[in-house]
Amino acid sequence: MRIAVAGGTGVVGRHTVAAAQAAGHDVVVLSRSTGVDVVSGDGLDEALQGADAVIDVTNTTTLSAATAIEFFETATRRLLAAEESVGVGHHVALSIVGIDRIDASYYAGKLAQERAVAAGPVPFTIARAAQFHEFAGQLLSGMRGPVAVVPTMRMRPVAAREVGAHLVRAAEAGASGRARDLVGPRDEVLADVARRQLAFDGVRRPVLGVRLPGAYWRGLASGSLRGGADAEQGDIAFDEWLSSADRARS
Repeated sequence: MRIAVAGGTGVVGRHTVAAAQAAGHDVVVLSRSTGVDVVSGDGLDEALQGADAVIDVTNTTTLSAATAIEFFETATRRLLAAEESVGVGHHVALSIVGIDRIDASYYAGKLAQERAVAAGPVPFTIARAAQFHEFAGQLLSGMRGPVAVVPTMRMRPVAAREVGAHLVRAAEAGASGRARDLVGPRDEVLADVARRQLAFDGVRRPVLGVRLPGAYWRGLASGSLRGGADAEQGDIAFDEWLSSADRARS
């Protein structure tokens, strides 16, 4: 198969590209660094020539619902229009487990993306996954001061490597509407995960978990982002990932 990976240079995108290549597929990376812009549409038609499937793992970093919705709706519309134009037969979109009742902040954008994919002209699969193991480190790196304050969050983090392989399997299987959810092997609390990462790195920094008001923050604390009992479980736990080569490259 010829598989195009939108956002193929990002955290999960790199693993998706690697998994597709390891499975023997011809892979095209869609990113600004390769001359393709999924928001403006520049270069999309040319890059998608001959593609059998598109895996969309594009992302934006924001807590604004309006900004997230605009990004994900625009990128999805551009991708689907180009796919229809050149005859791509399958669109795979990465989303997040358990967000149905958290139509707020960043998750409002992901839900808008799912709706746009489902209403679009290209046969599709929406593949939801839990937060990646990289999530805690991303939060910590953006914080200043001697104490790290993180939201109360019950989670079941999964390795981005396993998410990438999951997405490739979804592309290979053909359009199904919804793939089985993918979560990590262990229930975790974000503050505990952050403490273990700092300890592993030899950083003496207290971590304080805080319950915040609002629909988005209540959703994080609720445990719904751990996925359901029928979700597929990855094998790589957070502490194993900490000492892995994947962590070193993140």
